[in-house]
Amino acid sequence: MIDTHCHLYSEQFEGDIADVLNRASGAGVRHIFMPAIDLDSLPEMDKLSHPEIALHKMAGIHPTSINEGARVTEETLYAYCDDPAIAGVGETGLDYYWSDEYRDEQQKSLRIHCRVARQVRKPIILHNRVSTGDLLDIVEEQQDGRLSGIWHCFNGSVDEGRRALDLGLHLGIGGIFTFKNAGVDKTVAQLPLEKMMLETDAPYLAPVPKRGQRNEPAFIRFTARRLSEVKELPLDAVVRQTSQTALELFGVGNKA
Repeated sequence: MIDTHCHLYSEQFEGDIADVLNRASGAGVRHIFMPAIDLDSLPEMDKLSHPEIALHKMAGIHPTSINEGARVTEETLYAYCDDPAIAGVGETGLDYYWSDEYRDEQQKSLRIHCRVARQVRKPIILHNRVSTGDLLDIVEEQQDGRLSGIWHCFNGSVDEGRRALDLGLHLGIGGIFTFKNAGVDKTVAQLPLEKMMLETDAPYLAPVPKRGQRNEPAFIRFTARRLSEVKELPLDAVVRQTSQTALELFGVGNKA
């Protein structure tokens, strides 16, 4: 299995990171992709390793970090993301949930990330909270055939999901998808599996039956199991398809 979105460098894992990675390996996780919160995330990512799991770094500025004053120039972000060790651009996007005071700054940052992602030909990782229309409008504005990426923690409508797919995005399926009252499962049932990939967003948003606990990569098996139920497919088929999609999107080789 592949966890395409995990903040493994979070301080919430400091006390037992070795055990967390061993549990992930034991659950069958073979790749973990780590989006950045800001550029200071990268040195923390460099401290992590595991003999049976490939850990992949990404570079970017989270929209809530923009609210807190973080900024990046296009030149600086390009210099980070052009590094072959960087698998993707982000996490970027829009978040109007906590405050819409910084809309202009967030949108400017998102456009910078989109331009860099096009230039380096790497997928962009999109955070979206109470901002779907603006997010998809900016992706459409920036799409010139070179922009690819993931709508992380997908929880949109069927029409929004189809629009995202038409714009060249994939859908990240995580813990919220397993929540009984969220309704995301009903939406996902109507969208194509080949455009989906699994994620945890650990340490946040643990899936059922671990909801309310600290999330970790090993829990991705619960999301995979629920997706197999919704799609009425064998678990192995869901894992195989989502893994293949992730590996192709990020342009990395298989492992184990």
